[in-house]
Amino acid sequence: MGKTVLLPVDLAAPHTWQKPLAEALLMVQGGGVLHVATVLPDFGMSMVGAFFQQGFEQTALHQIGQNLQGWVAQHVPGAVEVHPHVLHGKIYDEILRAADKLSVDVIVMGSHRPEARDYLLGSNAARVVRHAPQSVFVVR
Repeated sequence: MGKTVLLPVDLAAPHTWQKPLAEALLMVQGGGVLHVATVLPDFGMSMVGAFFQQGFEQTALHQIGQNLQGWVAQHVPGAVEVHPHVLHGKIYDEILRAADKLSVDVIVMGSHRPEARDYLLGSNAARVVRHAPQSVFVVR
């Protein structure tokens, strides 16, 4: 197909990436490029950061990068051109920023069943769908 696909994953929650991974691999068959991204959320408020030791974020980013490399080696076939990315910030903002920077054709992501709070606040998938100029394929 020749598509460039961004697949955001939560490494700690296999149910959020198993089906989306299968769909993304189908989309890149025949010469596409798969970008796999995971996001380390930021502290949100500066006072929260005071509870973590200095250098925590850099250590966490490094560890998550190693975990993502292992995940890619385990779950993405060797014939697929894949580029892993560790992002840091608000999940939906980082997904949107990465999609633009990488010039992807489509974002493939999982979503849980909506809960009552999601109708008011919106999940990360809903925010990505609302704001992405790219096509977004949400897999449940």
